[in-house]
Amino acid sequence: MKKLTVTDADTVEFGRMVRKIKFFSSMNMGLLEKILNRIVLYQYEAGEKVCKQGETGDSFYVVYSGRLSVRVKSGFFSPSKQVAELGPGDCLGEMALLNREPRNATVICAEDTRLFVLLADNFDQVLDENPAFREEIKRLASERSFELKRAGSK
Repeated sequence: MKKLTVTDADTVEFGRMVRKIKFFSSMNMGLLEKILNRIVLYQYEAGEKVCKQGETGDSFYVVYSGRLSVRVKSGFFSPSKQVAELGPGDCLGEMALLNREPRNATVICAEDTRLFVLLADNFDQVLDENPAFREEIKRLASERSFELKRAGSK
């Protein structure tokens, strides 16, 4: 993982991408600007783990470029199973941001990937400034948790 410098073009692209994500789409411009000021951009190589199932979550990610494999392991001795593939504009990690609970899945780069990252502590500052946004994030996180649990049990 390598930290990259966020250019003006990257910031514009992040703003465009998050407008298509459910919980960002209704956000006012002032709140979006607060988030933009806290975003970091990282480059990951193919095969690199972004996060591991069971680890404490501390970040929210938006895929800028590349592909990610989302894998869930249902038991200690069972092999992990791919439950999703994420690409540009997709996001992950919203549940971990809300409550710092362990990650529900392992996410591995299927190819070289650039990710916008928002750390949990910075995210908390934004949520504290907008309670309605916090409630929307909680609702979407609950939906995502249900989807992952259902996919992992198949």
